[in-house]
Amino acid sequence: MKNYFKYLHITPLEEKWGFYVTTVGYAKVNPNQQYPNSQDHPQTHSLNWNNGRILNAFYVVFISKGQGIFESAKTGPTAISAGTCFFLYPGVWHRYKPDPHSGWEEFWVGFHGSIPATLMHKDFFSPQQPFINVGLNQELLSLFLSLFDTVRNAPTGYPQVISGITLQILGVLNSVSLYNHADNDSISMLIAKAKFLMQESLEKPVVMKKLVQELPMGYSSFRKAFKKIAGESPNQYHLNLRLNRAKDLLLTTNLNINEVAYQTGFESVFYFSKLFKKKNNVSPKFFRTRNSQMELPV
Repeated sequence: MKNYFKYLHITPLEEKWGFYVTTVGYAKVNPNQQYPNSQDHPQTHSLNWNNGRILNAFYVVFISKGQGIFESAKTGPTAISAGTCFFLYPGVWHRYKPDPHSGWEEFWVGFHGSIPATLMHKDFFSPQQPFINVGLNQELLSLFLSLFDTVRNAPTGYPQVISGITLQILGVLNSVSLYNHADNDSISMLIAKAKFLMQESLEKPVVMKKLVQELPMGYSSFRKAFKKIAGESPNQYHLNLRLNRAKDLLLTTNLNINEVAYQTGFESVFYFSKLFKKKNNVSPKFFRTRNSQMELPV
């Protein structure tokens, strides 16, 4: 994924809605790279380790890779590892940064309004315990990607749509914190990690033997375990993820077919169209046209 962030202009309509998103973003910070690795953030969001900062909205920050440290006025210094989400609260001093030896990858969404202000003070989440270990949660990753897609394309009414997606994120985090029945079987956890890595790489084909290098298991064992758990081979699973991603782009964006093919890792639009039709029984163009017509009012 490429680094991306957006700060949103809040209108009286969003304030009236009661739940609005202020910013979304993703950043990959390499080992020994300056953090934050962009100087384009507004001054109000500038983060300096020595001084920390105070924001005026709620935030969810998801660390998907690497490790680092977090500290706030409500907590002591706390080690952060991959698979951790933490909350930031308005008016609460905080600071965080990746370990220079590992770097990290972070996703974030900032939000505010009367609805989240009430929700965040109902003991579902706590500034004294702002951490939730979600692991490499595919559903959470998918929701963040959906946020980014919606903000990039800005369809009519998108501020209300992304507030709904953000509420879904909070629902997932609450569910994980209360009812975390994570499978502790080591093989299942490795396959879950592999699925997450594939979900992160929808814009390009994945070399499975290279992906397996991030898992402590052999390639042959990985293929057998993956097919047993997922019901299909790793390559077929990733291809289906990319084709499903293409369906979302066809329905929610104005990207042309070539651009959709490129954004889902197909160098040839002909090959993309062939695989799409094989899976969905219609061409990408007809799929878009048919579903657009279905949404028209009678």
